[in-house]
Amino acid sequence: MASVRTTGAFVAAISMSMVLFSYFLCTYRSKRKTPFSLSKYKNPRNGLIHAVGNTPLIRINSLSEATGCEILGKCEFLNPGGSVKDRVAVKIIEEALESGQLVCGGVVTEGSAGSTAISLATVAPAYGCKCHVVIPDDAAIEKSQILEALGATVERVRPVSITHRDHYVNTARRRALEANELASKSKKSEQIDGKFSDQIDCCMSDGEKKGSIFSSYCNGGFFADQFENLANFRAHYQGTGPEIWEQSGGRLDSFVAAAGTGGTVAGISSFLQEKNPNIKCFLIDPPGSGLFNKVTRGVMYTKEEAEGKRLKNPFDTITEGIGINRLTQNFKMAKLDGAYRGTDKEAVEMSRYLLKNDGLFLGSSSAMNCVGAVRVAQSLGPGHTIVTILCDSGMRHLSKFYDAQYLSEHGLTPTATGLEFLGI
Repeated sequence: MASVRTTGAFVAAISMSMVLFSYFLCTYRSKRKTPFSLSKYKNPRNGLIHAVGNTPLIRINSLSEATGCEILGKCEFLNPGGSVKDRVAVKIIEEALESGQLVCGGVVTEGSAGSTAISLATVAPAYGCKCHVVIPDDAAIEKSQILEALGATVERVRPVSITHRDHYVNTARRRALEANELASKSKKSEQIDGKFSDQIDCCMSDGEKKGSIFSSYCNGGFFADQFENLANFRAHYQGTGPEIWEQSGGRLDSFVAAAGTGGTVAGISSFLQEKNPNIKCFLIDPPGSGLFNKVTRGVMYTKEEAEGKRLKNPFDTITEGIGINRLTQNFKMAKLDGAYRGTDKEAVEMSRYLLKNDGLFLGSSSAMNCVGAVRVAQSLGPGHTIVTILCDSGMRHLSKFYDAQYLSEHGLTPTATGLEFLGI
């Protein structure tokens, strides 16, 4: 009798288990059939603009192990437009719209060696704006191709000194003025005729139509002016800097980065040193740039050269987007404790080392920043935490920085097997 009761209890338990299993299986299947809904997911981002920023801060394992320091990289290449300049583009456009300097349907113009232009072309449509870019013709050709694919109009010009009328930045400034003049003519024509048109060419003569690159714009232009516009600095002071502080838990000893416009190094260094004055901030400067001398000696050039007048050599450096021969309003905001000089060969070798050992496929400025991080680690010694910026990936540098023939022609073919090029 006891055996029968035991068997009955066992069967009852099995039956109850089967009932519960069937219930949970049916519930699971019914949930799988539920249509996808963003509301079921935590903190969905609202469109492209809200996907900019909050990039991960990662440990660069190979460099950390080689130096005895914690070397961390802020993965800005994971922004929607592929670089740190997405932050700047968003900030510049938003401030311009808020101030009324730019209106929906207007065109944003910029002189850029590539990344800022690509970021502007990426985010401008999200604000209902268009983009016109003036780019030096020695920049990697793939950058122009990306810009055109994004819908921007691209104007390539020869590299000249910033003091020259046709420097790419000065040309971009003129293009914004031209767009505004055309918009003004359009408004006057509408007032006279009592007609309204969405196309500016309705009020232009045939000669003006042929000579203007803005014949399809009607709402004016705005020069982004990334070098002097302090929205650049604010993008990093209010965004990138606080993110680094939070992601590192405030436990960092140093920050290092190169400078082009100066906005990144200025915004981040200013924020970090306000949070903790003991954090040491450094510049890493490529060949052909005068910023190293300015930071370390107080003067940008030798006595034989007039500051701000030096002509740019077409091959000062293989790195793009960093190094400059003048002081920008953004760079003047930087809080720096010193500077290091990096070489093209070091940047090339570093990029291949990181690709081989960490799987990081980085652009030229990112590689130079990592050279700077190792230099700082060597200076401070083991046990310190150093942060740098991984600005963009190598995808925009295939025709020069990652082209074997180009590197060979300039004596930059990588040969290192480790970090011996930095004395490690």
